[in-house]
Amino acid sequence: MSTTSPASEPLPGAPESMGEQAWIQVIQKMDEVYNDLLQYEVALEEKNAALEESHQFIESIIASMSDILVVCDRNGRIQEVNPAFLQFSGKDEQELKDTSLFDLFADPEERARARHLFAVFGQEGVHDCELHLRAGDGSVMPVSLNCTPRVSQTGKLMGMVVTGRPVGELRRAYQQLRQAHEDLKRTQGQLLHAEKMASLGRLVAGVAHELNNPISFVLGNVLSLKRYAGRLQDYLDDVHADPLRAADPYLAARRQELRIDRILQDMPPLIEGMIEGAERTRDIVDALKRFSAVDRMRPERVNLTEVVERAVRWVAKSAPAHFVIDQELPRELYCVGSPGQLQQVVMNLVQNACDAAGQEAAPRLLISGRQEDGAALLEFRDNGPGIPAELMPRLFEPFFTTKPVGQGTGLGLSISYGIIERHGGSLTAANAPAGGACFTLRLPLARD
Repeated sequence: MSTTSPASEPLPGAPESMGEQAWIQVIQKMDEVYNDLLQYEVALEEKNAALEESHQFIESIIASMSDILVVCDRNGRIQEVNPAFLQFSGKDEQELKDTSLFDLFADPEERARARHLFAVFGQEGVHDCELHLRAGDGSVMPVSLNCTPRVSQTGKLMGMVVTGRPVGELRRAYQQLRQAHEDLKRTQGQLLHAEKMASLGRLVAGVAHELNNPISFVLGNVLSLKRYAGRLQDYLDDVHADPLRAADPYLAARRQELRIDRILQDMPPLIEGMIEGAERTRDIVDALKRFSAVDRMRPERVNLTEVVERAVRWVAKSAPAHFVIDQELPRELYCVGSPGQLQQVVMNLVQNACDAAGQEAAPRLLISGRQEDGAALLEFRDNGPGIPAELMPRLFEPFFTTKPVGQGTGLGLSISYGIIERHGGSLTAANAPAGGACFTLRLPLARD
């Protein structure tokens, strides 16, 4: 007799194959669920990797921000900050977490103002609002803040994201931008002026050559006239020395009628004045030629005291009678250069002082000279209104002038500045403490 286990016995009323089929289906379902779990696990790992990568990307961006960043909840408690804010506040992240954002403001008034702004405009955001925060070193620093609301998927307010930048940095950036803009405008102006100066140089070169010939004729004739006047003086002296001719009443009467003695007395200074004027005109022509780069300066030993005296003498002839020029100069103050060019510079400075102080009740100019640190110094100090601070940087620019149209070309100081630079010196301008403008001319001393 054979025996069978209970498990192998078929259920009553069911075929034997039905039990095996049910187990097969269960096993297949388990395999499907296991495969699904494996796919879900792979997808979850991929999403976790992408989330981690996104988190690292956001952290790197936040860490690289130079602006301060604070993330807080709807009550203003700090939840997250960036390294820039940690550096600004002088605290670590643990000290700041769960503390109130409003405790970082400088004083109770600023805290109340911040609470009001964030409460009223929190839903809409706050932009470019300047508030004062207290930095880690205890100083109060103005900061331009922006506040953006942080909401959930359902639109519920979760908190705020506050960013800001110290106003000092913004001002420095603005100043740098403005300076770059001014430099660009100045460079553009210099290019235009350079083209004008080139055209003017060509024009001046032609005029200088045209003037040079008649001036040479005038100077040569006056020198000849000086020699002739000397000979006539000697002849008349010999004639009047003769007792017979001296006693002739007709000659004596004609001598008095024609004022021969007065003519003989005035002729030498008249001729000297003509010679000096012709030489000065020749120097001006030479200066024009040098300005147009037609020829080169021939340096020589120059006594600046004599240059100043000659320049003052020439300007004084056209200056108002009540304009006083005081000179405190050493007997000798030597440099090396062109006397004509240096006289042109000094005459320009004296003339400018005369124009600047002309509206004063008692216009005055003090010219002082001395030796200092191996250089010859000349100072021109007037009692005029001085130089406005906004005009000081443009003072030596070509074609810049404060005089009315038709009274100034704006080339005097520019040309003078270039002449002194070519002499190895410097020309500076400032306002004297007691009032008025002060121009300082510095030139290397001549070596003995």
